[in-house]
Amino acid sequence: MTHAPAPHPGPLTPEDFDLLDAELDLLREQDDEIPQWEFCEGFLTAVVCMRREVPPEEYWPVLLGESFQPMAHMEFVWRWRRRRDEIALALDQPVEELEDERTYHPEALDTRGAILALPAQERAAGDTDNLPAYAQVWALGFMYAVENWPEDWLPPRDQEAAAMLDAALEDIVALTAGDAGEPAVSMYTEDGPPSVSNERLDAVGAAIWAVYDLRQLWRSLGPRIDPLRKAAEPGRNDPCPCGSGKKYKKCHGAG
Repeated sequence: MTHAPAPHPGPLTPEDFDLLDAELDLLREQDDEIPQWEFCEGFLTAVVCMRREVPPEEYWPVLLGESFQPMAHMEFVWRWRRRRDEIALALDQPVEELEDERTYHPEALDTRGAILALPAQERAAGDTDNLPAYAQVWALGFMYAVENWPEDWLPPRDQEAAAMLDAALEDIVALTAGDAGEPAVSMYTEDGPPSVSNERLDAVGAAIWAVYDLRQLWRSLGPRIDPLRKAAEPGRNDPCPCGSGKKYKKCHGAG
């Protein structure tokens, strides 16, 4: 069993994300449904945004399966916790523009851009036909968390808050679709062949602000409080629940 490094080492580095992906690759050898990190990043972002704090023992089986043993993957868990804290910190900053270095940005891949950046002879025909769009897998991971805890994402009673929730989720759901726009830029490399449309970049920006809205919304409302339900009273001819042996109408139901 590996041990986690010392705490507070700073933000995750590209090497940290590579190690997260490598650990997921190992898990995938035993379970081919283990997702890529981008999906995990979306899922984690939704967990950070949720109205209540979901404990790890509740979300690990949902994301990585019933057989996942956190104690056997402590370096993965340690980096997961660091990323969780980074996301929460970023979402609590009073940022006003995406260019602010404090702004949360999803750890998303431009897979199509990576393929197009390869020399032509290294690309197989149709390589880019069915690849996910930029940030699409992130959005699918986010909505996977929403779908697995539907009661925690029920609209609040306040109409303005409910509309805010609906609009934010719509912006994230929009990213679960492909990129139908004309490729204009590469998110993989600055001088790479165009692979992402300007419309997609606008949609990603809208989804980032949607995440901020969700974090603010749920934190302002606080945990959901289930209404108290009055216990059903026994019938008048039923035995009194106090144990007296009398009928309810002759005992605590009298009067």
